[in-house]
Amino acid sequence: MSDYSNKASVRFENIEKSFGKVQVLKNFDLEVTPGEFVVLLGASGSGKTTALRILSGLETPSAGQVFIEDQNVTNILPKYRNISMVFQSYALYPHKTVAENIGFPLKVRRLSKKDIESATVDAARQVQLDGLLERYPRELSGGQRQRVALARAIIRRPSVFLMDEPLSNLDAKLRGHMRAELKHMQQSMGITTIYVTHDQIEAMTLAHRVAILEKGVLQQLATPAQIYNDPANLFVAQFIGSPPMNVVHGQLEGNDFITQGVRINTLVQGRIDKAVMGIRPEDCAVSSPSEGTLIGKIYTNELIGDHTLVTVDWGGDQISVKASKDFTGQQGEEIGLVIPSDRLFVFDESTGARIR
Repeated sequence: MSDYSNKASVRFENIEKSFGKVQVLKNFDLEVTPGEFVVLLGASGSGKTTALRILSGLETPSAGQVFIEDQNVTNILPKYRNISMVFQSYALYPHKTVAENIGFPLKVRRLSKKDIESATVDAARQVQLDGLLERYPRELSGGQRQRVALARAIIRRPSVFLMDEPLSNLDAKLRGHMRAELKHMQQSMGITTIYVTHDQIEAMTLAHRVAILEKGVLQQLATPAQIYNDPANLFVAQFIGSPPMNVVHGQLEGNDFITQGVRINTLVQGRIDKAVMGIRPEDCAVSSPSEGTLIGKIYTNELIGDHTLVTVDWGGDQISVKASKDFTGQQGEEIGLVIPSDRLFVFDESTGARIR
């Protein structure tokens, strides 16, 4: 079953979608290559689920076109698009066994009982449900129900998998386990997958590429590493990363970022009266006040396990730094922060644009 021959490319071209006066997607372009795992990431209301529903045929775009392979499917009914969708709610039939739930799409296609049974066993094995085929949904855990929904999607052998927040109803430990399962399954089957989530850890761990949306606009489409290390704008920079990127307000003058009267050398140059410096907590270091790029007072420190997160007050901003787990500084104590110029980003505060 791993030789997935019918994986397809997907293309959104200039998609617009409005509900009444509210524009949910603006000039949305996205191309997904055969066998690729693309995650649409954004807060609620960013347009990610609407994009998925347009691809599935559950919504019609106000403008633009959708292609699966090279076929324009914009006005084709969902049942003719050869896609499978897995929802947050599982959507299982409570009165049917696991086997009947999984085999249902083939029953609708009027396949023989023998073919349905062998395909059901095969799909159940893919998601490690082989021993539970006679149970009913009420006798399963959340993770097992989600696997039934996955097996039911697999059995149709679609050319594209669509997943809408499929793990959000699971507890944290199970979510981590199911993430690994999903990634393994997608890689071994090689099926084109488009996955919607607001959870950045899911996006960063699962995706070949991540598409970040905000207010219906695609902000950046890149690999997880590129999005983390080379964010396109201030929104992306702050959205990805836990703890999030530090932002410090000031001005850019030539090669210097100036904040609270302190000049920090940067690798970019320009003149911006309202600029923002961004730096990730793991890219700064704590030091003695005499050796710091900045000197501030400790606002709090939290032992996370493998590191201590030290937060320092800096004017109206706060700067968090990952320090060693043995760090013992006290609240109110003055410390230095070392900020390396090759690890900091500069943004234009008014537009959010990255200064390169």
